[in-house]
Amino acid sequence: MADKLYISETPEEVKSAKGLHLITQNTPNGQAVQILLEELAETYGTSWTTTLIDISTNEQKKEWFLRLNPNGRIPVLIDNNQSPPFTVHETSAELWYLLQAADKDEKFGFTDALERNEALQWTFFWHGSGAPYQGQVNHFTRAAPEKIEYAINRFRNETLRVYGVLEIRLSGKYTGEPREYLAGKGKGKYSVADIKTWPWVKGWERSGFTRQEIEQFPHLLKWIDRIAQRSAVQKGIGSKYIKS
Repeated sequence: MADKLYISETPEEVKSAKGLHLITQNTPNGQAVQILLEELAETYGTSWTTTLIDISTNEQKKEWFLRLNPNGRIPVLIDNNQSPPFTVHETSAELWYLLQAADKDEKFGFTDALERNEALQWTFFWHGSGAPYQGQVNHFTRAAPEKIEYAINRFRNETLRVYGVLEIRLSGKYTGEPREYLAGKGKGKYSVADIKTWPWVKGWERSGFTRQEIEQFPHLLKWIDRIAQRSAVQKGIGSKYIKS
């Protein structure tokens, strides 16, 4: 089956990879999986290899890549420990796959069923709402050939709205108890829900939001800073994932 997965144009480092292999670029979606892999490395010594591509060249639309992810988006995770190799696309699915495959002590997940469901809820919330909205902000403000005021305002307002949802969660507005993380009992526990969300939200300034706009979310700002202090997070967004 591996011979059907790869073609002659597939990079040799992808075809010859052993164990976990990540095809990525240092974007918010790429960073989420990169961060979890770095966390797993620090916790368990988990190893993986990486192929960096440049999506601005449409490398992800080439036949070799589409065989791995027909949607033509990064990142893609390949688990060569499976026979045939098992491919995973969609960032959130990759995060949850890695929990099952490599996080035996549930350091970044939960053993309690209700806490696990909370983590799923907040992962899906950002996957389905936050990331698409903020991605459209980035597109219409920076990449679109013409500035369409309606589109810019719509997606800016929706992104601020979902920031507000995160603020409600972290502030404990309706529970009376502020939280440090999105999922888990009490103040919560750092988990895949935070890892999925953080790489996008920390880029609020690059998305064109002002400090005045973001200061209405003080608990969210503290959450951004709290996660940024983790060494694996810094590694996961660092220079090793920048294609030279």
